[in-house]
Amino acid sequence: MVQNNNSWWGICLFYSFVPIIALKGGRPLIEFDVLIVGGGGAGMRAAMEAAKTGGLSIGLLSKTSPLRSTTGCTGGGMNAFLPENQTGDSLEQYASDTVSGSGFLADSEAVRFFVEQSADAIAELDGYSVPFFRSPDGLIAQRKGGGASFPRVCLTHGHSIAHTMYEQLLRSHVTELSGHCLLELVVIDGTVNGVISYDSKTGEIVSIAAKAVVIATGGYSRIYWSRTTTPFGSTGDGIAACMNAGIAFKDPEFVQFHPTALAETGILISEGARSEGGRLFNGLGERFMARYAPEKMELATRDLVSFAIEKLIPEGRG
Repeated sequence: MVQNNNSWWGICLFYSFVPIIALKGGRPLIEFDVLIVGGGGAGMRAAMEAAKTGGLSIGLLSKTSPLRSTTGCTGGGMNAFLPENQTGDSLEQYASDTVSGSGFLADSEAVRFFVEQSADAIAELDGYSVPFFRSPDGLIAQRKGGGASFPRVCLTHGHSIAHTMYEQLLRSHVTELSGHCLLELVVIDGTVNGVISYDSKTGEIVSIAAKAVVIATGGYSRIYWSRTTTPFGSTGDGIAACMNAGIAFKDPEFVQFHPTALAETGILISEGARSEGGRLFNGLGERFMARYAPEKMELATRDLVSFAIEKLIPEGRG
């Protein structure tokens, strides 16, 4: 979400990439041309793109270090259609699997856009030196993921992606504001002019002015009890701030849960385990996915596997 700003307090900017720090009403004030809220892969990538326009002061605000974002916790890799791998896949099949896997609720135009961009996104990460696993002929290795008709998961780890992107971020003259928790957006005459944040390191409430604000704060599955593989920080601060400011929020009910994790901690057991032959059994020793997805079995879509597991537990067959 990006909002333009035509005015704030008139403070001079001494260096194009150094933010101004002053006081407004006794409260620290920082001013940027562009502020990205969220330090995961999406937030870092947005900051890097903004930095391509020279002369802008850019800030990246996050509750934790970008190296400890949800991106760094993911396993397995990223889906993409890579024509050079000649798996038999196609853009049409990729889009079809995605839309049908959503129960035909997904925005088909958005799906098509991301499907078409997937190969370029992987090539970009590869160019940044993200360490993808390789096949014997040197191509990026792929395997099947949930709901996929062909191998699409480009094998790497989110930890590697986060570290590699952070390295690129450091080259982009972006000011990092780690340990800042977003409290609310500053809206003046219907325009977003910045944010109010809580600096957990100093205990201060900070005003941050910006001509453009990008919200990239990720999901919020932590509001649903503890049975989720996302970190404890995934509490939807950005979405809540946008809703409070009257900004439209699309499809709030589409919250994805990973079906396989350690029972007590929620630590992820990668979908790659099932892709490599891992099987799921209920309390009676039955391979229960045969009832719900006899063709794809354990590699059905995550929502379907999660549904099957949640149905078994109250029936005493978990």
